[in-house]
Amino acid sequence: MQGWLAFKVYTIPVENFQSFRVFHFLMDSKTRRDWICTKKNYSLVVLALCLLQHYLHVSIILVEATSEVHIVYLGEKKNDDPASTKKFHHQMLTTLLGSKEAAYRSIIYSYKHGFSGFAARLTESQAEAIAEFPGVVQVIRNRIHKLHTTRSWDFIGIHQHSSGNLLTKSMGKGTIIGLIDSGVWPESKSFNDEGMDPIPTHWKGICQQGEHFNSTNCNRKIIGARWFRKGAIEHFKNLNRTNTVVDFRSPRDGIGHGTHTASTAAGYFVKRANYRGLASGLARGGAPLAHLAIYKACWAFEGCTDADLLKAFDKAIHDGVDILSLSVGNVTPLFSYVDQRDSIAIGSFHATTKGITVVCSAGNDGPISQTIVNTAPWLITVAATTIDRVFPTAITLGNNHTLWGQSIDIEKHKHGFVGIIYSERIALDRTNDSAKDCQPGSLNATLASGKIVLCFSKSDQQDIESASNTVQEAGGVGLIFAQFPNDGLASCDIPCIRVGYEVGTQILSYIRKARFPIAKLSDPKTVIGKWASPRVASFSARGPSSMTPEVLKPDIAAPGVDIIAAFRPRDTKHSNGYALLSGTSMACPHVAGIAALIKSAHPNWSPSAIKSALVTTASQTGTDGTSISAEGLTRKEADPFDIGGGHVDPNKAIDPGLIFDASTEDYIKFLCSLGYSIASITRLAKTNINCITKTNGVNLNLPSITIPNLKRTATVTRTVTNVGHINSKYKALVQAPPGIKMTVEPQTLSFNITTQILPFKVIFFTTQKLHGDYKFGSLTWTDGEHLVRSPIAIRVIGFESYNDV
Repeated sequence: MQGWLAFKVYTIPVENFQSFRVFHFLMDSKTRRDWICTKKNYSLVVLALCLLQHYLHVSIILVEATSEVHIVYLGEKKNDDPASTKKFHHQMLTTLLGSKEAAYRSIIYSYKHGFSGFAARLTESQAEAIAEFPGVVQVIRNRIHKLHTTRSWDFIGIHQHSSGNLLTKSMGKGTIIGLIDSGVWPESKSFNDEGMDPIPTHWKGICQQGEHFNSTNCNRKIIGARWFRKGAIEHFKNLNRTNTVVDFRSPRDGIGHGTHTASTAAGYFVKRANYRGLASGLARGGAPLAHLAIYKACWAFEGCTDADLLKAFDKAIHDGVDILSLSVGNVTPLFSYVDQRDSIAIGSFHATTKGITVVCSAGNDGPISQTIVNTAPWLITVAATTIDRVFPTAITLGNNHTLWGQSIDIEKHKHGFVGIIYSERIALDRTNDSAKDCQPGSLNATLASGKIVLCFSKSDQQDIESASNTVQEAGGVGLIFAQFPNDGLASCDIPCIRVGYEVGTQILSYIRKARFPIAKLSDPKTVIGKWASPRVASFSARGPSSMTPEVLKPDIAAPGVDIIAAFRPRDTKHSNGYALLSGTSMACPHVAGIAALIKSAHPNWSPSAIKSALVTTASQTGTDGTSISAEGLTRKEADPFDIGGGHVDPNKAIDPGLIFDASTEDYIKFLCSLGYSIASITRLAKTNINCITKTNGVNLNLPSITIPNLKRTATVTRTVTNVGHINSKYKALVQAPPGIKMTVEPQTLSFNITTQILPFKVIFFTTQKLHGDYKFGSLTWTDGEHLVRSPIAIRVIGFESYNDV
């Protein structure tokens, strides 16, 4: 019996022996007399026992070496008593492993507040065995997720001194924003609690202590903090990684990312905040009077594991947060929304059903189509855009011609002329072109020493930071990096300036003509309001969703390029630090802060109502009066797969007029439409599911309409709720996608004191017989005061087997 030890009375799995402290042989007295009657037999017994002990020892070591953290997901809780739920989890593990002691050693987390499940150390065979237990929805291995890594608030219209506006009156008072991220640096002035209201009475969280973090680090701004690392420790314990970045076994932020996102969402007012003199001004979060709850589940170089993320969700639901912000995500290919491997979809579903609005970043794999993540319909998924602030930096050539790039490296420039050279001229190996974009080890140190080096990016595989390291190691004193349009500036150890190919070519032309080319690099300046904006950032991930193309993603766009916010100080001598960072990680907390403002003004609004208000009031127009553009390999007009409903407009979102509301039941019907099993949906939602009556996924009551497979005609239904004037009349304004006929029935919606919810349908028709790409349009309802706009995306197909051909 391979893998089992068979004895007289019972059999015991080898991998279960680790749970036994003492193993007893069961023998009667006659058997013992017979066994000791001869020395030969006795010797054989001793030998057998020695061999058995060796076998057990080897087997147990093998079991422990191959144990991994698995998440056992049980769906919605069976009861509201956390202690009973936890006891049930331990009973399951005890049944599997054979003893309470083994169960205690195996389990690392019990999820018992927002949903039911646990994370435990299991072998592959143990995981397969427990997957067959009654009530188990899914068992999956622990996986890693990555972080998507003050002028912006004025830019989007939230001004400190505005009056008569619901947004600026509330400033997020009474709301709690939870951040699942890398922690917080509590000494930052952005987390000062001066002027903050008392802690809300519905708060049930704690201020968890740890390394360099205690209860005094919480206040009326940071009202709670927890940290979750068991999943990360188990995942990386056998990798023998050398981590050169300091992190803390506590809620204290070791990398700065969580501090930045928290202060962006709800940082308090800080005068003269700046990054080395750049971007100086009043720093503040979107909801400066909202409270913060910190959930550290992401660690330096280790990312964020499923086990830790789910525990953070579980505790946030228990603690009583109103908004959750996650600048974290998966990568494609995506998992289904009932698959535990998408821990963000699962955790956010349970949070949403409890009335918590969950905001997530779209990902940083743009500008390629279908790269967007966090695509579940109950999430608010945020794309990143630029703002109207830039940091122009002068490059003066030896012929007195001045060209311009951008940089955030200040006080590093020598302000004098030095030699400038093109990287290919100083290549160590002229048989390849690795020196062109200054790849590591590609430059001749003798020729680079003391010079500014011009490099041309060949692709997005080499960035300005890596190139600057190459130049510095070769003895260069400055870098000019020519590349295709790419948003977000990075700081280097030597002066580094980013330019486009056009400016880079002009500099190269000068180098080729001059006998002794020289150049001077100036310090960057801060310029506001002179560049057309916003633009969709080149890195911002794009739709359509590869998992559910009938759900428009992203939902909304917000500032995410060169955003200044609080950061971990560079050294222990300073308690405050500010940094300029770029990413959809930075866009996400902007929307989380605005969601808190809306929640504060409308405390009874559901997560879907808040999402609807954001999407239907968003802007599609830049500061120059033209359509918002999307940056990438080529610049184009932004479409709904770039910006969703558009660029967030908080002043309009606070008073949207109409909202598209959706309930848990609506989301369950949507999951049924995707063909998921009744059992998996039932356990997810803790309710009896009937998927017999099939519904069309396009009819989920979203504030957008997407039809990925229009064959000839389709009818889409929606329902709107009046949240504006009681007696109001809205008319439909139709902008049909090119080549598609679009009819709205009825064309007028009349609301009064007894009728505040009304349905309508939209009929799409096409005679097109060729396969097409997505076309875009919109449907806007207006009462003369409000514009309630739903973005539309339609793709015409001609036969059933069409699949991205």
